[in-house]
Amino acid sequence: METLAAKIPKKIFARQHEITADYLKAIDKHLDDILSGAAIDMYEIRDFAEHLHIHPTHLSNTIKLTTGKAPCYFIEHRILDIVRDQLVNTNMPIAEIARKLTYDPSNFTKFFKHFEGITPNKYRQSNQKTETVTI
Repeated sequence: METLAAKIPKKIFARQHEITADYLKAIDKHLDDILSGAAIDMYEIRDFAEHLHIHPTHLSNTIKLTTGKAPCYFIEHRILDIVRDQLVNTNMPIAEIARKLTYDPSNFTKFFKHFEGITPNKYRQSNQKTETVTI
């Protein structure tokens, strides 16, 4: 018995993976622009779709089909990667990290705690590098 996937031309599969790769690159570029100040508003799915010249529903369906995850999953996890790095490797105030990533500080704390299970401050404290001094 022939599967549905076997009936879909390989060209369509290739395009789906191309869209997914382009979307992931666009997330990285946009977040770099946010951090550098080159962009001041966080993109939504429709903005990424417009950038990729496709319909938002097509983008969402393609990402779900090729990765098994919703498009927002990749944005949220990339933001969390940035935040974890800044919390551990900088002394930047948490409110400033939040604003830099276009979050209101109180909403940012809720966002972070939802995914990490602890507040950004507790995360920073538990991951601070302690230096040992030998005498």
